[in-house]
Amino acid sequence: MKIRRPHRPPQFRLADSAQQIVGGFLLAGPFVVTAEVWDLADSMSLVQGLATTAIVFAIGYATLYKADSTRDPEIEQELAGIPVRFISLMCVSFGSVAILALLFDAPDTFLESGQTSAQTALVTCKAVSIGSIFSVVGAATADSVFSK
Repeated sequence: MKIRRPHRPPQFRLADSAQQIVGGFLLAGPFVVTAEVWDLADSMSLVQGLATTAIVFAIGYATLYKADSTRDPEIEQELAGIPVRFISLMCVSFGSVAILALLFDAPDTFLESGQTSAQTALVTCKAVSIGSIFSVVGAATADSVFSK
């Protein structure tokens, strides 16, 4: 007798976003308020920042669709050919870190005051990409563990 695995419905629900938000914020917080993350972001090149962003996308996709064999990106709701669940995951992963960074005034706290607005924005984007590596793990894990 073969035991069938339950398949999750392909519909993306508000509850799925809520689960991602909880997981994303849970793991993002500690990295936003750490001076070492901001020092690291300040010393990173633009290429390193973009590579870090690519890693976040890869971790998110792999966690949602490769590590979870019951989920199929081909049958999920899509927006412009991209699964809505994945779009939500990326928004939560980067958004939770950005919101916390701005809410805690991390750029002004950890960056030197002599930087231009453009330099501050660039370093903030790189710091957000660093924090998002951890946020995406929390968000994708919560989505996978708690979805029905």
